[in-house]
Amino acid sequence: MDNLKIAAAQFEHKSGDKEYNLQIIKQLSAKAAAEGANVVAFHECSITGYSFALNFSRQQMVDLAEFIPDGPSVKKLSEIAGEHNIAILAGLFEKDNDEKVYKAYVCVDKTGLVAKFRKLHPFINAHITAGNGYLVFDLYGWKCGILICYDNNIIENVRATALLGADIIFMPHVTMCTPSTRPGAGFVDPKLWENREADPTSLRQEFDGPKGREWLMKWLPSRAYDNAVYAIFANAIGMDCEQLKNGCSMILDPYGDIIAECRKLDNDIAIATITPDKLEKAGGYRYMKARRPELYRDIIGQPHVSEQKVVWLS
Repeated sequence: MDNLKIAAAQFEHKSGDKEYNLQIIKQLSAKAAAEGANVVAFHECSITGYSFALNFSRQQMVDLAEFIPDGPSVKKLSEIAGEHNIAILAGLFEKDNDEKVYKAYVCVDKTGLVAKFRKLHPFINAHITAGNGYLVFDLYGWKCGILICYDNNIIENVRATALLGADIIFMPHVTMCTPSTRPGAGFVDPKLWENREADPTSLRQEFDGPKGREWLMKWLPSRAYDNAVYAIFANAIGMDCEQLKNGCSMILDPYGDIIAECRKLDNDIAIATITPDKLEKAGGYRYMKARRPELYRDIIGQPHVSEQKVVWLS
């Protein structure tokens, strides 16, 4: 494998405005390509917007969703990829021929669709169908996986994707700054976002504290470290409908170290060069080789009824 240059992007999307969101994706993709990136990754539902669909009817969800790869958004995304000679990953709502709706994330290049993943633990709307499988695909000689937002909080999902051979896991999110049972969690006042140019300090304190980045640092580095993978975390920034999101899009290496991060209180990209040597030098590589699945195969695989509610939890 050759070294690969990847950009993690963040931007403030407009709810339901695919044309606008694709235009921002085009701008940031051009910026990433100009800075030498081979790949740029955007956040969950970056094409469609996210939480505005919370109370949509089934028909509204079907109308919002698109076929993949034949829908207009994926075609436009591929056009952008070809224009800038870069692979692009972005999210949208998908529908199939039976009008089932999924939370999807795609990878495209100038030839069209490279890979598609459906979120395993979808939130937001009760009419979204859960995905039912993991994904590992080739991109520039690297084995890549995708897990969307809450999928990454279930540690078995990350381990399973790594065991299937993923060197890189793309982790698109719309997260942080939401209520939770953990101390310090909660919404961030949108007025701080509106006043960010005059008072960036107050907003940064909220974004970086227990409501935001501080919580992220409790678990995200461990996903990369334990599984010896590169983690590409892309998150929205700004207003997502009525909720404020804090960005912090970043790239972590297999040591669990942050090697690039967006720190602007604005649309931004963070670029890092990933190298194959870290994959086997990382502690997680040795730990994976030392596993004894005969000890816990029946424990991890025992029958289980999943309890998941459509609530704002982090």
